[in-house]
Amino acid sequence: MQLERILHSQGFGSRKLCRILVHADRVTVNGEPCDDPFTDFSTANLQFTVDGEPWPYCEKTYLMLNKPAGYECSLKPQHHPGVHALLPSPLRERGVQTIGRLDEDTTGLLLFSDDGVFIHRMGSPKWKVPKVYEITAKHAINAEQTAALVAGVRLADDPIPVAALACTQVSTHVMRLTLGEGKYHQVKRMVAAVGNRVEALNRIAIGDLVLPKDLPVGKWRWLTDADLEKLRK
Repeated sequence: MQLERILHSQGFGSRKLCRILVHADRVTVNGEPCDDPFTDFSTANLQFTVDGEPWPYCEKTYLMLNKPAGYECSLKPQHHPGVHALLPSPLRERGVQTIGRLDEDTTGLLLFSDDGVFIHRMGSPKWKVPKVYEITAKHAINAEQTAALVAGVRLADDPIPVAALACTQVSTHVMRLTLGEGKYHQVKRMVAAVGNRVEALNRIAIGDLVLPKDLPVGKWRWLTDADLEKLRK
């Protein structure tokens, strides 16, 4: 594939702008400078840099973000900055989407992709991909509350009880809740239904993929093949 097409496909602007980047000696490919935008390269395992920033060639994009509080999971945020502002412009240009949403004040593991099939597989209620939340509650947690969350609780807008896949108490005011579906403010409403209140909410896992302890809040990284395997189990 020609270099200008590679850069364009990876979100670095129009074909014309990508030619300008190459002619300006701002691009290297596999460690070597290239000033000809029409040079052909194999995209297999291709690595390139733009202005010294390394990028792998990705036919489809898969990444995770450790979401901070105060950000909306929307391309058109209304009251707070959008989570896409935490990503570099080439990823935004590619049109990556969040897989599901976290409330503005909810933190933790958030996935992005531009692969429609993957987005559907991870986000559709049909597949019931488990998601694990760590909840800090206002009041002390007891065994009756955790048991009720697993047995099922009724929410105001749904006559059918909603049940967690699992719920374990971590400390007096912290529990971990696993859900296989996602309704509007579901965790907060479920906890309220058992007589408690969510003070802080952090998503720590999706499927078998756990939020890495070394990924700082507000930072992102690519999903590895091992990460994707954990999600597709």
